[in-house]
Amino acid sequence: MTATPRPRILVCDDEQQILRALRVILRDAGYEALPAAGMEEALDLAAVNRPDAGIVDLMLPDGDGVELCRRLREWSTMPLIVLSAVGDEDAKVRALAAGADDYVTKPFGPRELVARLQANLRRSSGEDQSSVITVHGLTLDLARHAVTVDGGEVHLTPTEYGLLSELARNRGRLLTHRELLLAVWGSGYGDDTQVLRAHMANLRRKIEPAGGGRLIRTEAGVGYRLAA
Repeated sequence: MTATPRPRILVCDDEQQILRALRVILRDAGYEALPAAGMEEALDLAAVNRPDAGIVDLMLPDGDGVELCRRLREWSTMPLIVLSAVGDEDAKVRALAAGADDYVTKPFGPRELVARLQANLRRSSGEDQSSVITVHGLTLDLARHAVTVDGGEVHLTPTEYGLLSELARNRGRLLTHRELLLAVWGSGYGDDTQVLRAHMANLRRKIEPAGGGRLIRTEAGVGYRLAA
């Protein structure tokens, strides 16, 4: 019987120690790593091998991860995850705007990285298109526009429901402030983060226990994600 080929993951980082670690992490999780130490090498590897996803560092010796994401997006729809140091908020936003799907902050945990990768691969393959989504006691029935928490019905305003459904359809993936504003309010509100924060606070009060943080995760200065 012919063995099923492992999904191929492009990995671009100029630190050899991180490249080695990523190769081991991906191998143990059932993936084949395609390592590159710079942007041009990564572009060549991607063109020849057509990877299933990419993990890209923001800082590269011959460019940056933002430009790499932009150039890959010219011809590829594969999921792209950027690696960034703490404090690179502007760079994270630029990378997401250039086509990255998610980011992981260094130093990262292997399990979190693999979980993010798996979630993005599922979304890209269409496996996450169920009309009923359940996360940590929250159930969202997209067909019925119904929301329950621990079995009890929760009444949301249309705006709150729009935010929750957008997060749920992309659960596990970081959505930037701008992405949420454009999806729920439209083009006239693309930069109005204050209105987004206000409605997100109301949504959290309704669906999360006191203290919050279990369902909707805040990525400071960047956006929000629903727990995978």
